[in-house]
Amino acid sequence: MSEVVLVTPLNEVNRFIVDCLKAVGTKEEYAKIFAENLVTADYRGHYSHGLNRLEMYISVILNKSCNPNAEPAVERETVATALVNGNNGLGSVVGKFCMDLAIRKAKDVGISMVTAYGSNHFGIAGIYSLQAMKQNCVGICFTNTSPVMLPTRGRQSALGTNPLSFGAGNAHDQVVLDMATTTVAVGKLEIKKRKGESIPKGWACDNDGNVTSDPSVGMKSGKLLPLGGEEENGGYKGYGLSLLVDVMSGIFSGSNYGTNVPMFGGVETSNLGQTFIAINPEVFAPGFQDRLSDLLGLVRNTEPKDKTKPVLVPGDPERIHMAQVDSQGGLRYIQDQRISCAKLAEKLKIQPMKSFELK
Repeated sequence: MSEVVLVTPLNEVNRFIVDCLKAVGTKEEYAKIFAENLVTADYRGHYSHGLNRLEMYISVILNKSCNPNAEPAVERETVATALVNGNNGLGSVVGKFCMDLAIRKAKDVGISMVTAYGSNHFGIAGIYSLQAMKQNCVGICFTNTSPVMLPTRGRQSALGTNPLSFGAGNAHDQVVLDMATTTVAVGKLEIKKRKGESIPKGWACDNDGNVTSDPSVGMKSGKLLPLGGEEENGGYKGYGLSLLVDVMSGIFSGSNYGTNVPMFGGVETSNLGQTFIAINPEVFAPGFQDRLSDLLGLVRNTEPKDKTKPVLVPGDPERIHMAQVDSQGGLRYIQDQRISCAKLAEKLKIQPMKSFELK
């Protein structure tokens, strides 16, 4: 007897998330922005940052360490820059506000940078680069996170996973880089734990700095290895990138940085720093998109070692995943995730998420 595979349509996942946020007092406008953020993560294949994180967001709203209805406000600005106070609002709302502002300025002056403080976890960084790309701009984004990274010499780091994103191109051909500066994001450990699977060595360490294959141990210690892993494999480069992101987000914005950033999901106010850069390629050499497509074509046409695994550019795996989701009519979640959502629906007294059997 074959296993039953359940699929949830995108609009149903969206409805469920909106209902959850409204149930804890979030106004509908912001609940929709938040829901689109999480659904986009799952749609693009980043299950660590989508529905997987919903309970944590609900928790920070209920414990009042985040104000879901706070409105971002511009405190200082020039024609090309702005400093935004997120007022401890939803990170997805703050992020959308800031990138919208950066895009408007870039349309006028060519390049702009908007930085925010008083923000919270804002989902996948790539969504803000995509936001800029929809307006024919190049989008770059940085955010700091709670300190979880283990530096190359075995001491606990003052830095976090500190992700960054870069996106350029149009609907027909694009590159979208969205990455943590650790080997993986914390959410990847969460997904492995949900599946009851071990993690590859090189992802995380225990409290004594020993590499572990147990996701629960890695989550409890909060010690992730920097991109590259240990020092002999170039981990100092990931460590350096993480420091760069903290400067770009935490230092420029005047927000928390380093060990001052509390763990997300607790009762402390995060006061995260985030920076959004928009570039209008039209103010530079003509033919930007043509040259970009030529470069991406050169990369994709590289002969692979394994002919069943063609060379891809950042953003291609997401494009392939979205096509699969479209063909099957929705998202496939692991059983543990569905059980968690059912319990959350019962707790918040909302309609459970509906799914159908994939034929």
